[in-house]
Amino acid sequence: MKLKLQSPVIFRDLGEFGSFFRWYVRSRGYRLLTKFEVVKDVLVDALYKKRGRYARPILHLGTIGLVFLVITLGPLILNQSEENAQSEDLKGILATQAYGTSFYTQQAEEVRQYRGGEIITHIVAEGETLSDIAMRYGLSVETILWENNLTAKVVLKPGQEIRILPVDGVRHKVKRGETIYTIGKRYGLEESQVQAVVDYPFNEFANDETFELAAGQYLMIPGGVMPNAVEPVKPKLAQFTPDAGVVAAVGSFVWPASGKITQGYSFYHKAIDIANRSGGSILAADGGTVISAGWPDSSGYGNRVIIDHGNGFVTLYGHLSLVQVVDGQRVNRGDVIGQMGSTGRSTGTHLHFEVRRGQGSGSFLNPLSYLQ
Repeated sequence: MKLKLQSPVIFRDLGEFGSFFRWYVRSRGYRLLTKFEVVKDVLVDALYKKRGRYARPILHLGTIGLVFLVITLGPLILNQSEENAQSEDLKGILATQAYGTSFYTQQAEEVRQYRGGEIITHIVAEGETLSDIAMRYGLSVETILWENNLTAKVVLKPGQEIRILPVDGVRHKVKRGETIYTIGKRYGLEESQVQAVVDYPFNEFANDETFELAAGQYLMIPGGVMPNAVEPVKPKLAQFTPDAGVVAAVGSFVWPASGKITQGYSFYHKAIDIANRSGGSILAADGGTVISAGWPDSSGYGNRVIIDHGNGFVTLYGHLSLVQVVDGQRVNRGDVIGQMGSTGRSTGTHLHFEVRRGQGSGSFLNPLSYLQ
């Protein structure tokens, strides 16, 4: 009987406790929230009244944080930039010229001078003439006339757009079935002079071994002359060399071969090409020691001979059909070192002749300044 009487009492007590707990929580929570709101209002009012005073500390803290980020993250960013730069340098080294030297690392200034083969648009200024434009860009007037389909009697107008080629010559759009030989012939180049088209570093070929062209592509013909030009400008390539012979002179060179100069010295062809359809012997331009003979690598020189003359000068003879000396051999001025040919990256029988100062790649010099 006692258990039955006590049960309602327990449930009643629990109910009263629950009611008291809810009241306590609500009352206590309300007081805490009220105090928080009071404190918050006081802080907000203080910050608002003194908001100008905190601008400088906040700015200083921001600057300190920025310096911290630069110190900690700067080296990582610089290392990544250096890795990217090294990657670009590696690409430049891999992009070698036909004759094995690094075009982008050793000739960067000259490449920039010729705008990387880019054709730019010149806006004619008031009173400007064709001669003024040609002089400004180092071109002949004929080159500008041919590229823009103009005549010598043209009167330029201010604001007129003129296309400017990177070098003297003609730009040609390839048609189906054309070859570098037919194109060269069209623009006044002999077969031996077509090598200039191949050596021009901004011309591209569908096949670098056969010099195959794709219909629709553009090809630069350095030294080319527009057909039926009223006053065609004879390219400088049409020069004849004297017969090669032995000349007893110190510090100068004899002609290494007989024939015609089919390509001169330029920023992309640091040599001269001497062509002779019948070939012929190649002579040492001066006495010295043979430091390379044959075709030791896959460079475009083909069979070559390199002679160190012992006075700071080194000469190279490329595209030989036959090499008649060996490494380490001493040769006198005028000795036969090989036979003219068309090995390597070549379009016809000729001699590729270089003059360098210093060992290795050295600095390239214009052979015409040293030949007698």
